[in-house]
Amino acid sequence: MTPITTTAELAVFCDKIKGQPFVAVDTEFMRETTYWPKLCLIQAAAPNADAVIDPLADGIDLEPFLEILRDEKILKVFHAARQDVEIFNNLKAMPRPLFDTQIAAMAAGFGEQIAYDALVRQMLKIELDKSSRFTDWARRPLSDNQLTYALADVTHLADLYPKLHARLEKEGRLAWVTDEMANVTDPANYDVDPENAWKRLRPRRHTAKYLAVYRAVAAWRERTAQLRDQPRGRILKDEAIDEIATQAPTDADALDRLRSVPKGFSGSRFGPDLLTAVREALKDPEAYAPVIEKNKQQPSPAAGAVVELLKVLLKARAEEAGVATKLIATVADLEQIANDDEAPTAALKGWRREAFGEDALKLKRGELALVLDGARVRVVEVRRAPKAAAAAG
Repeated sequence: MTPITTTAELAVFCDKIKGQPFVAVDTEFMRETTYWPKLCLIQAAAPNADAVIDPLADGIDLEPFLEILRDEKILKVFHAARQDVEIFNNLKAMPRPLFDTQIAAMAAGFGEQIAYDALVRQMLKIELDKSSRFTDWARRPLSDNQLTYALADVTHLADLYPKLHARLEKEGRLAWVTDEMANVTDPANYDVDPENAWKRLRPRRHTAKYLAVYRAVAAWRERTAQLRDQPRGRILKDEAIDEIATQAPTDADALDRLRSVPKGFSGSRFGPDLLTAVREALKDPEAYAPVIEKNKQQPSPAAGAVVELLKVLLKARAEEAGVATKLIATVADLEQIANDDEAPTAALKGWRREAFGEDALKLKRGELALVLDGARVRVVEVRRAPKAAAAAG
């Protein structure tokens, strides 16, 4: 098998698939020691053609394929798409519209986050050869086994898509996954602006001083990781950001006293720049601190118990519908519902409200009960006793 290694070859392949209704796409990349993922291979399969594209080939321009990804008349099919989408978003080619077979499988009754090989085994009755799964995709030349393995990821994906789509359409569940798939291609999920890096983390306090330093240190780490092309954790651990924000060190001695900061960090090439970022944030914390909306409604004293009941209800309803619980609601959704009947959560909107949200509110009001029936949990309506008639006067 020969991969595409020239722009001319790539253009010919892309001309073939331009009019196709969909193209299945996968990538092989490496990022264990880098901030930016290193794209090593692109696999693509349309109904009429398939190919393995070598992005590391000398002089190749990926633009013909990136144009395919940008073409909204062609559906792009992935499995567990987020990391692939991140790569193409970095290349200014957000693949829309998108169909993620892992998300679709959650609505089709295959459980949460089913692996690609397991889905192929169950739907296509094919056992994939995974011997090349852990391989150095950056090394050249690639062997025939590596190329065959890589191409199989998309040729089977192209066979999976029509079957999954038809199954969801028959069961009236295509709309159930539309929002989730649109979310995968939301650019906000792949924002690499250092000033927004704090949003991926969990600040523990809400004072202006703490939040200003927290934002500044997160931005410094993100910027440094990008410039040095190193993973964030190799620059500074998440827990260190919280401790620095709490203690707000402004000199080398104060920085070195922190438990979560590596010994001698202040004297490293990173220390002076980090301290400068902290001091800049402290000049005007009120202006620099991000605004975090606090939950206006105080948590109910019984919220913890309600969440646990909602988890049982969610599992019961998901099993009845043959859908992964994660597709209906997350623990964060349940926590919001436990505290607020009108919580702004997806679990109380659209099909999710019909499948679960309405019952969640009824359970809170005591209108539903959970009954253990052998090994299963049944949801039953609570029959309230009629009010006694008023005594004759």
